[in-house]
Amino acid sequence: MFRSIIAVIFLFLTAFAAVAQQYALQPGDTLSVEVLEDPALNRNVLVLPDGRISFPFAGSVQAQGRTLAQVQANLTAALAPNFAAPPTVFVNLAQQNPAAAAAAAAGTDADDLIAVYFLGEVNSPGRLEIPEGTTLLQALAMGGGLTNFAATKRIQLRRTDTTGREIIYRFDYRAISRGAQITGATTMIDGDVLLVPQRRLFE
Repeated sequence: MFRSIIAVIFLFLTAFAAVAQQYALQPGDTLSVEVLEDPALNRNVLVLPDGRISFPFAGSVQAQGRTLAQVQANLTAALAPNFAAPPTVFVNLAQQNPAAAAAAAAGTDADDLIAVYFLGEVNSPGRLEIPEGTTLLQALAMGGGLTNFAATKRIQLRRTDTTGREIIYRFDYRAISRGAQITGATTMIDGDVLLVPQRRLFE
C-alpha cells in the first residue's frame, strides 16, 4: 500500500516536471536559478514585462516564449566566461504568472485575457495580461502594488473610449471606495493604463 502511494506520487511529479519543461515562459513568471559552482548566485528572478530576466554576470537574457531548458542553456553560456569551466546551472519554474494561473484555474481562455499597463511608482511596471472582470484593486495587486514613493492621492486611470478619446480619472488610493467615478470595484478594460506619480517632498 505504502509503495503504491509512493509510486503514484513519483509518477505525478514526473508528469508535472515534464509539462513544466515544455511550458513556454511568459512575463510575470518567477524562475528559480541555481549555480552549483557559486551558491551566492542562487536566487529567484522575475520574467519582466519585456520578456527578459536579469541575472548577475549574465546581464539580460530572453525568457518569454522559451522553455526552462532553453533559458538554462542560455544562462549557462552567458555565465561561462566568468568560470574556469562552464558552470552547472539549474532553472526551474518557481511560480507561474499569477494572472495566468488564476485564469487557468478559472478555466479562462487566453482570448478572455485583457492587457493593462502600469507606469510610475508600482513594483512591476509594464504590460500585464489579466482576466476579464478584474477590478482596479485586484489589478494593482497583480501589478505588485505601490512603491514607498507613490503619490497615493494622485493616481490616474487613463482609459480610451470608443471614439478614441482618452479620459483621465484621478483618484486617491486610500479613498477609492468612496469615489464617485472610480472605486476599488471598478472593472478594468483592455488598454487601461494605471499611472502612479512619484510623491513630492512634503506630500
